[in-house]
Amino acid sequence: MATEVNGESARPFFVGKKTDLVEAKRSKITVGERDIIIIHHQGTFYSMDQHCYHAGGSLINGDIEELNNMLCIVCPKHKYKISLEEGEGIYKASNPKEPTQPPRWYSKGIKQRVHKVTEVDGDIFVTLSDCPGWIESDYYQNEKGREELKKAQDDESNC
Repeated sequence: MATEVNGESARPFFVGKKTDLVEAKRSKITVGERDIIIIHHQGTFYSMDQHCYHAGGSLINGDIEELNNMLCIVCPKHKYKISLEEGEGIYKASNPKEPTQPPRWYSKGIKQRVHKVTEVDGDIFVTLSDCPGWIESDYYQNEKGREELKKAQDDESNC
Protein backbone atom coordinates (compact mmCIF):
# COMPACT_ATOMS: atom_id res chain seq x y z
CA MET A 1 0.00 0.00 0.00
CA ALA A 2 1.55 3.29 -1.02
CA THR A 3 0.07 6.59 0.05
CA GLU A 4 1.18 10.18 -0.30
CA VAL A 5 1.51 12.34 2.78
CA ASN A 6 0.37 15.98 2.73
CA GLY A 7 0.72 16.11 -1.06
CA GLU A 8 4.50 15.79 -0.79
CA SER A 9 6.45 13.35 -2.91
CA ALA A 10 7.24 11.23 0.16
CA ARG A 11 5.53 7.87 -0.18
CA PRO A 12 5.21 5.87 3.02
CA PHE A 13 4.69 2.16 2.36
CA PHE A 14 2.78 0.01 4.85
CA VAL A 15 5.15 -2.74 6.01
CA GLY A 16 3.25 -4.37 8.87
CA LYS A 17 1.60 -4.17 12.24
CA LYS A 18 3.74 -2.84 15.08
CA THR A 19 3.05 -5.87 17.28
CA ASP A 20 4.19 -8.28 14.55
CA LEU A 21 7.35 -6.32 13.77
CA VAL A 22 8.25 -5.91 17.45
CA GLU A 23 7.85 -9.66 17.96
CA ALA A 24 9.95 -10.46 14.87
CA LYS A 25 12.70 -7.97 15.90
CA ARG A 26 14.04 -8.13 12.32
CA SER A 27 12.14 -8.36 9.08
CA LYS A 28 13.20 -8.26 5.46
CA ILE A 29 10.78 -6.96 2.89
CA THR A 30 10.74 -5.58 -0.63
CA VAL A 31 9.32 -2.07 -0.83
CA GLY A 32 8.81 -0.88 -4.37
CA GLU A 33 11.80 -2.59 -5.97
CA ARG A 34 14.08 -2.10 -2.96
CA ASP A 35 15.12 -4.91 -0.58
CA ILE A 36 15.19 -3.49 2.94
CA ILE A 37 15.29 -4.65 6.54
CA ILE A 38 13.27 -3.32 9.42
CA ILE A 39 14.87 -3.63 12.85
CA HIS A 40 13.19 -3.14 16.20
CA HIS A 41 15.83 -2.54 18.88
CA GLN A 42 15.41 -1.03 22.35
CA GLY A 43 11.97 0.38 21.53
CA THR A 44 12.96 2.04 18.24
CA PHE A 45 12.42 1.01 14.63
CA TYR A 46 15.20 1.38 12.05
CA SER A 47 15.24 0.57 8.34
CA MET A 48 18.03 0.28 5.80
CA ASP A 49 18.95 -1.54 2.63
CA GLN A 50 19.14 -5.27 3.32
CA HIS A 51 22.53 -5.94 1.74
CA CYS A 52 25.74 -4.54 3.21
CA TYR A 53 27.42 -1.90 1.08
CA HIS A 54 30.77 -3.71 1.22
CA ALA A 55 30.10 -7.09 -0.37
CA GLY A 56 26.35 -7.62 -0.30
CA GLY A 57 26.11 -9.69 2.87
CA SER A 58 22.61 -9.84 4.32
CA LEU A 59 22.33 -7.66 7.42
CA ILE A 60 19.23 -9.47 8.75
CA ASN A 61 21.26 -11.49 11.29
CA GLY A 62 23.87 -8.86 12.09
CA ASP A 63 24.67 -8.18 15.74
CA ILE A 64 23.79 -4.75 17.07
CA GLU A 65 26.50 -3.05 19.13
CA GLU A 66 26.95 0.37 20.64
CA LEU A 67 30.13 1.94 19.27
CA ASN A 68 31.19 5.50 20.03
CA ASN A 69 27.70 6.23 21.45
CA MET A 70 26.05 4.99 18.22
CA LEU A 71 24.00 1.87 17.65
CA CYS A 72 25.55 -0.07 14.81
CA ILE A 73 24.73 -3.27 12.97
CA VAL A 74 27.67 -5.57 12.28
CA CYS A 75 27.56 -7.36 8.95
CA PRO A 76 27.92 -11.11 9.59
CA LYS A 77 29.92 -11.61 6.38
CA HIS A 78 32.96 -9.37 6.95
CA LYS A 79 32.19 -7.58 10.25
CA TYR A 80 31.68 -4.16 8.68
CA LYS A 81 29.96 -1.82 11.14
CA ILE A 82 27.12 0.45 10.01
CA SER A 83 25.30 3.02 12.15
CA LEU A 84 21.57 2.36 12.35
CA GLU A 85 20.61 6.05 12.38
CA GLU A 86 22.66 7.42 9.49
CA GLY A 87 24.11 4.45 7.58
CA GLU A 88 27.69 5.53 8.25
CA GLY A 89 30.49 3.02 7.86
CA ILE A 90 32.30 2.95 11.22
CA TYR A 91 35.84 1.69 11.84
CA LYS A 92 38.39 1.77 14.63
CA ALA A 93 41.97 2.83 13.96
CA SER A 94 45.00 4.40 15.53
CA ASN A 95 47.37 6.96 14.14
CA PRO A 96 50.82 5.35 13.69
CA LYS A 97 52.38 8.80 14.15
CA GLU A 98 50.89 8.94 17.65
CA PRO A 99 51.67 5.53 19.18
CA THR A 100 50.74 6.65 22.69
CA GLN A 101 47.17 7.50 21.66
CA PRO A 102 44.65 4.65 21.86
CA PRO A 103 42.66 3.61 18.78
CA ARG A 104 39.41 5.50 18.25
CA TRP A 105 36.27 5.24 16.12
CA TYR A 106 36.04 7.01 12.77
CA SER A 107 33.34 7.42 10.14
CA LYS A 108 33.80 6.53 6.47
CA GLY A 109 30.72 8.63 5.71
CA ILE A 110 27.32 7.40 4.67
CA LYS A 111 27.65 4.02 2.96
CA GLN A 112 24.29 2.35 3.63
CA ARG A 113 20.99 3.89 2.58
CA VAL A 114 18.65 4.25 5.57
CA HIS A 115 14.90 4.76 5.37
CA LYS A 116 12.42 6.59 7.59
CA VAL A 117 10.11 4.49 9.76
CA THR A 118 6.85 5.92 11.13
CA GLU A 119 4.00 4.51 13.18
CA VAL A 120 0.35 5.44 12.71
CA ASP A 121 -2.23 3.78 14.96
CA GLY A 122 -0.22 0.58 15.36
CA ASP A 123 0.69 0.36 11.66
CA ILE A 124 4.32 0.72 10.59
CA PHE A 125 5.27 2.57 7.41
CA VAL A 126 8.62 2.99 5.66
CA THR A 127 9.41 5.98 3.49
CA LEU A 128 12.29 5.16 1.17
CA SER A 129 15.25 7.50 1.30
CA ASP A 130 15.25 10.22 -1.30
CA CYS A 131 18.80 11.28 -0.48
CA PRO A 132 20.25 12.35 -3.84
CA GLY A 133 23.36 10.82 -5.29
CA TRP A 134 24.93 7.41 -5.12
CA ILE A 135 25.22 5.59 -1.80
CA GLU A 136 27.27 2.41 -1.95
CA SER A 137 24.46 0.08 -0.82
CA ASP A 138 22.53 1.20 -3.94
CA TYR A 139 24.70 -1.19 -5.97
CA TYR A 140 22.84 -4.24 -4.63
CA GLN A 141 19.49 -2.70 -5.55
CA ASN A 142 20.12 -2.75 -9.30
CA GLU A 143 20.06 -5.61 -11.78
CA LYS A 144 23.85 -6.09 -11.94
CA GLY A 145 24.19 -6.16 -8.16
CA ARG A 146 21.32 -8.61 -7.79
CA GLU A 147 22.89 -10.91 -10.39
CA GLU A 148 26.16 -10.81 -8.42
CA LEU A 149 24.32 -11.69 -5.18
CA LYS A 150 22.52 -14.60 -6.87
CA LYS A 151 25.78 -15.94 -8.31
CA ALA A 152 27.46 -15.76 -4.89
CA GLN A 153 24.51 -17.58 -3.28
CA ASP A 154 24.61 -20.27 -5.99
CA ASP A 155 28.37 -20.71 -5.48
CA GLU A 156 27.86 -21.14 -1.71
CA SER A 157 25.14 -23.77 -2.20
CA ASN A 158 27.40 -25.77 -4.54
CA CYS A 159 30.13 -26.15 -1.91
